[in-house]
Amino acid sequence: MNKVPDTINDLRQPEKTEHLLDMFQRIMVHYALWFSEVRNRMGTEKAMTILNEATRKSFSIQLKRFVTAFGGNPQKGIPISLLEMNEDQMNDIMKNTAINWLANDGVWFQAVEFSSNMKDAKDCNDACWQYFSPFEATAIKSLLGLPENPGLEGLKKALNFRLYACINTQSIVEESANSFLFQMNECRVQSARKRKNLDDYPCKSGGMVEYTTFARTIDSRIQTECVGCPPDKHPEEWYCAWRFTI
Repeated sequence: MNKVPDTINDLRQPEKTEHLLDMFQRIMVHYALWFSEVRNRMGTEKAMTILNEATRKSFSIQLKRFVTAFGGNPQKGIPISLLEMNEDQMNDIMKNTAINWLANDGVWFQAVEFSSNMKDAKDCNDACWQYFSPFEATAIKSLLGLPENPGLEGLKKALNFRLYACINTQSIVEESANSFLFQMNECRVQSARKRKNLDDYPCKSGGMVEYTTFARTIDSRIQTECVGCPPDKHPEEWYCAWRFTI
């Protein structure tokens, strides 16, 4: 029987690496719990504002420490290994990060489904989108420097910076000066189910929350209409489609 280590310094590889990854998870969970508690006590809008401020400060603090550990640019505070990475490598990391996000979403869904039932899993999923989608929209607005109400053009740009945009195939169909159609032509989740000869996952309820709150956060004047989304029947060229109007 292996001796139980008394302190972190007694750990050896690969246990030390496993512990490091667990430390990252604890940071994420603690971060999420802070947001959840602030939201419950102060409301979503106030919580989003506080989240953005906390994230800005936290990002700066954490990067300074990682630069020391991994080596980096003192002025930009970013590890040199990331700054010098070629475009293909960076794109690959972003794609795999987005896949990890989606996989994590699926793991949570199945954990709830298998411990309870499908309805509870879908309810939890839809509730998560209610908060994650506007959070993602706010982060993208900040990244792109979009104004408070950037209109449909701002929404078109923002849709290209979602996590989904790294792993799915999507397109935009221009309709008029006041509306456009957004199509999810290839969906990683639905395509995987299709390869297994499974029915489409009925994601319409979650999609209604996801796309409506995302668009509204980008510009409060934008209205969202579902053109079609599973369990609705859909053409071969897309799995779901959404009309945005202003």
